[in-house]
Amino acid sequence: MNPMMENCGFAAALKAIEGKWKVDILCELGRAARRFGRLRQAIPAISEKMLAQQLRELEADGLVDRTVYSSLPAKVVYSLTERGAALNVAAAALCAWGEAGGRGADGSSAVVDDAVVV
Repeated sequence: MNPMMENCGFAAALKAIEGKWKVDILCELGRAARRFGRLRQAIPAISEKMLAQQLRELEADGLVDRTVYSSLPAKVVYSLTERGAALNVAAAALCAWGEAGGRGADGSSAVVDDAVVV
């Protein structure tokens, strides 16, 4: 990583959501807390193994909370932490930017001299 980017908050945010499925999982949990099976239904292309791995990573990064209820059978519910919800708010702005074709509100390109302006 570029030494100037090592302490950059933007780089840290990107690292937290790197991976093919994390954004999908965060978006789904942004709608409502979900059990594992409901997440699998909402994201049908993800395998059970990959979903479990991505959830563990998101939990380790403090973005997702895993709550186990003592019932038979055991009930596990995944939800966003405050940190995860804050990331979803920021991601919504990035989604809007991407849907606008990477252009600013005034229609100008966000690329200047081949460098992305952040």
